[in-house]
Amino acid sequence: MISFSHNKILTDYNTFHLPVYCNHFCEINTVAEFSELLHQKIYNENERLILGGGSNLLFTSNYNGLVIKNNFKGIKIEKRDDQHVFVSVGAGENWHKFVLWCIENNFSGLENLSLIPGNVGASPMQNIGAYGVEIKDVFESLEAVDMLDGTVRNFSAAECEFGYRESVFKRKLKNRFLISSVVFRLSIIPNFNTSYGAIEQELEKAGVKELSIKAISDAVIRIRSSKLPDPNVIGNAGSFFKNPEVSSDKCASLKKEFPDLVSYPLENGNFKLAAGWLIEKAGLKGKRFGDAGVHTQQALVLVNYGNSSGAEIFDLSQKVLDAVNEKFGVILEREVNIIS
Repeated sequence: MISFSHNKILTDYNTFHLPVYCNHFCEINTVAEFSELLHQKIYNENERLILGGGSNLLFTSNYNGLVIKNNFKGIKIEKRDDQHVFVSVGAGENWHKFVLWCIENNFSGLENLSLIPGNVGASPMQNIGAYGVEIKDVFESLEAVDMLDGTVRNFSAAECEFGYRESVFKRKLKNRFLISSVVFRLSIIPNFNTSYGAIEQELEKAGVKELSIKAISDAVIRIRSSKLPDPNVIGNAGSFFKNPEVSSDKCASLKKEFPDLVSYPLENGNFKLAAGWLIEKAGLKGKRFGDAGVHTQQALVLVNYGNSSGAEIFDLSQKVLDAVNEKFGVILEREVNIIS
């Protein structure tokens, strides 16, 4: 039997720790429970929001509808071959705890994605990535429930249409499916990826002589902890903005004016720019407007120092967009989902 709460405060359900309310709230643990929910009046007469770990959204006001907390749990090895193990994970499992489980079992592929906040179900939606690895690199398939009729459907990698922090679930299938589980294709023989960012420096600093997936994970955890605020201490949703993509001509033009521009070549001939660098050079790193601020160590991160509203954080994000566009002629895009 599904239990509903009404006028529920969501402070503990979003990593900005915003004290917003929703009209109705329930938690779903199984496909059978979701099928039951589909037939309820409260479901059919309200706007609906699926909530995972609450780590990639910003409420700009109270939510006038039904919030459904995705609590699908479980980790199961589906099959193995000579090189890979295929692991099915409930969408409601904590992402970092799952990564640590993989490391304990010596399954390689996710160690570079250590300490990313949120739950497993959001990982394919966002195609989360860090330190040279994206979900699409280790993704096998996912199971999702159609929010219109309750049918269960499997999606392949191609059907997910992964892009940079994008998937079909953020575009044409937005708000259509509830992801119940994800299958990852992990390596039994480790394939170390240490070339991106400061991983090699951190491994050297730690005196690591023999490379392992745990050593890489530990290095990533130390790097992230030094740069990014802990959401349990300072409210934030991690990277608020995507790294923008520009043409080679635009990149060359910017390099003439800003020789220290941070850019990365892409396979399509364009260049990806470091949004954090752009924000810092636009003069906003560490700036604070009331209790809404740009983090002092990582300009990609907007923070709630205590009593900021979601609307104030959103307004700050617009200040960032305007400042970067004015200085560089580059339009940033918010990575965080705005819930109004």
